[in-house]
Amino acid sequence: MKMKREIGLIGGVAFISGTMIGSGIFMSPQFVLAYAGSPGASLLIWALCGVVSMFAAMSYTELGTLIPESGGEFIYILRIFGPFPAFFAAITFIVVVRPFGVAAVALGIAKYATAPFYVGCDPPQLLVKCVAAAAILTVAIINVMNVRIAVRIQVVFLVVKVLTLMIIVIGGIVALTQSQRVLVQNLNVDDAFKGTRYSFSTLGMAFYQGLWSYSGWYNLNYVIEELKKPQVNLPRAVVIAVSLVTSLYLLVNVSYLTVMTPKELISSSAVAVTWGNKVLGSWGWIMSLAAALSTFGTLNGSFFSGSRISFVAAREGHMPEILSMAHVHRLTPSPALIFTTVVSLLVLIPGDFQSIIRKPELPRTYRVSAIYDLTI
Repeated sequence: MKMKREIGLIGGVAFISGTMIGSGIFMSPQFVLAYAGSPGASLLIWALCGVVSMFAAMSYTELGTLIPESGGEFIYILRIFGPFPAFFAAITFIVVVRPFGVAAVALGIAKYATAPFYVGCDPPQLLVKCVAAAAILTVAIINVMNVRIAVRIQVVFLVVKVLTLMIIVIGGIVALTQSQRVLVQNLNVDDAFKGTRYSFSTLGMAFYQGLWSYSGWYNLNYVIEELKKPQVNLPRAVVIAVSLVTSLYLLVNVSYLTVMTPKELISSSAVAVTWGNKVLGSWGWIMSLAAALSTFGTLNGSFFSGSRISFVAAREGHMPEILSMAHVHRLTPSPALIFTTVVSLLVLIPGDFQSIIRKPELPRTYRVSAIYDLTI
């Protein structure tokens, strides 16, 4: 069974850029700057990450037009290498990668949503997990109801994301008209690259942090069977989405550097919130709300595409057949969506954001440099 083609060009752009623009641009700039060592190098890395993402996305676009089937990496491995490696790819994505990713994004939403109510301290973990669970259930209900509704919501949240980033850009322009001291200090020709760190390990970590903010360029390949005119709309959506995100990210980083010194930026735990407090004053809490809404759009896009991996894997005989079934009237892959919801909620119960991402409680009897991890 195949799904109806409900996603047009605008919806395709929303699924790519709406998944890419998440918590990364609100939290990663300070880490990119810290590892790069200078504002000039930091901006260069953000631009290069956009170029790398575009190249990778275009490569995926070629695969998507050659094999116009939903399922992303799973279906490509199945068609090229056969069922045995595809089975392990399916298990990895369905049981580990997607549920842990959904849980981590949901916890990010919860942290941003509760932050304004707990100024100066961390919100209770139970509250954070309840809000995260509510976010997962809300997205699940939306996706079970109707594909068209899920697409429209993705478009709406993309508009919210773009408006949020444009507020940061315009706020930087306004701040620049009032005082150019910080921007000149950060990006003048003589000092822009002063302090740049040239070691492979630090630059590798800077690129890792930047590329994390660009992740999501592959999202439309998971649902290509639901894309109208995929041979035409997939390449167009990829170019428009990645170009839009790269441009916004560069402008937002310049805005950050217009308001904050490198020291202030690096010491910030959430740079967009710090920017909001400096520029918007008592209205700075808006940035926490905007970050939560932005991350919710990422959750919707990840959930939508993640359920399709279960659906396609079951259709190909690699998962229980029930996961390949769809609702009779709504034509949504309800069993696959419910399965993704349950596994994501189970992952959410024992962990917080850091434990899901880093697993700090596990004993580490052997450690390697982060450069080896990046090489893999």
